[in-house]
This record gives sequence, C-alpha cells and structure tokens, in this order.
Amino acid sequence: MQDYYFELYLKVNSYRDLFVNFLNDTVDVGYEETDDGFIIRSEDNLETIKWGIEQFAEALSKATSTQIDIDITIEKKENKDWILEYQKNIKPIIAGEFYIHPEWENDKEGYTNITINPSLAFGTGEHPTTYACLEAVSKYVNKNKKVLDVGCGSGILSIASAKKGAVTDACDTDDESIKNTKENLELNSVTLNNLWKGSVNQTKNRYDVVIANIVADVLVFLANDLKKALNDDAVLILSGILDKYKDKVLSKYHDLNLLEIIQKDEWITLILKKQQGEQ
Repeated sequence: MQDYYFELYLKVNSYRDLFVNFLNDTVDVGYEETDDGFIIRSEDNLETIKWGIEQFAEALSKATSTQIDIDITIEKKENKDWILEYQKNIKPIIAGEFYIHPEWENDKEGYTNITINPSLAFGTGEHPTTYACLEAVSKYVNKNKKVLDVGCGSGILSIASAKKGAVTDACDTDDESIKNTKENLELNSVTLNNLWKGSVNQTKNRYDVVIANIVADVLVFLANDLKKALNDDAVLILSGILDKYKDKVLSKYHDLNLLEIIQKDEWITLILKKQQGEQ
C-alpha cells in the first residue's frame, strides 16, 4: 500500500443520475455517493478523471441547453488517515445469512461470517446492490453448485458463494479488483476454483448460478455472453440497475423467466431463470 492516496470531491447541481452513469462507465476504482455529489478515491493521481468529468459536464450542458454547475477538488491524503476514518464509520452488516465485518470486529455466531477490510475496490456489503446480491446468494446458491461471479470487485459475492460450498469462479476486468479479491480470499481462508482478469466471454464453462453486479448498460452489452454461461435451469442474478433502467435490461433477457425482483432504494436486482432447452 502506498503512503498516500488521492480523494476527488465532485459536487453536482443537476442531472445526478447521468453523472452516476458516467462514473459507472469510466471510474474503475469505485466511488462513494454523498448528499451533494460523489467522492472518488485512488492511489493513482485523479487529474485525468477530473478532466473527463469536466468534459462530460460541458458536453451535457450543450446537449441539454442547461448550465451544469460542478465543483471538483482533489486532495492528497495519507493512507493511514483514510483507513482510520473508515474504521470509525464502517459497521458490520447482516445480509441474508451473511455477517459482513472488518477484521477488527468479531465474528457473529449463527451467521456465515465474511471479513472484508478497507479497500479502494468496490464491494464491502454496504451498497444496496451488494446487499441485495448477498440476499440472493443466501437463497439461490447451494453446496456443489457451479457459480460464476462476473465483475467480482472485492470478491465478496465469490467468497459468500464459496462459503456456502459452491464451486466458484470469478472474473473482473480491473487489476485492483483482482488484487483485492485475492487478498480477501486469503483473509477468509477461501479458495476459488478459478479467478481471472477479463470478462465472462473468456470462459467456455456453464454454471448453475451466474452473478453480475455491474451497471445496466454493461448488463445489456453482456447479455448474450451471460446467457451462454448458464446451464439448463440455471439462475442469473443481475444487479447494479437503477430502477428506471429495469425494463431496458429485462428486454435483453426476455427469453429467461423472471423469478424475483429485489429493490433497495432506487436500485434493482433481477433474479432470472433459464428453463431447460432455452438457448
């Protein structure tokens, strides 16, 4: 871990949902939503991301004929400061059968415990999409099931599946996520069947449960590849979807049966099932 990291504060006055989409598509280290905007943290300099946000805001202003006011500041901070602040504020989470907690908190009896420490990678359980996916894993993943976690982030959903006895594979296109997943696997004494940098199209295997907690546009783009990875009667868990994009995503998966919709705040998680004989 480096001695310093960078923190970008972005305040927006309008079109917040479009900035969410932009950040989801362009920021590969995750971000935090605040009441008036967003916080992005990275050990790499964030000037390029700052420039990209400014260009996006300018283009959005022209497209909407509206003045889009943003305020961006970047601060350089000691990593120990961020971790100490994180430790003050992070609380253990119960999601389904899982108790998610940092290393400095004790396990909780009666739950499947998962230890996730502070990281710049996405996925510590507090986000509504991760929370909903953990509930879905509790319900749909069982021992000896073959599971694939696409866009594994911190590895939390892979770890949850493996702790339930599933034969679990995982992938992510981001180096930081792969690194963090490996660290969290070791922290939880969990081994995956396979972990690779890349996407679902790099596997020829088929799975009983496929989890993709990404964003709506990527789920639309990956629809064919995700469906190809499904066994007959397999369950597909799709998350990272703002509720206004639910129908857009569902239209690309119309050939699967919709089992359940889990909604947390404005976020949607879709549980779909492939019937025997479907292509």
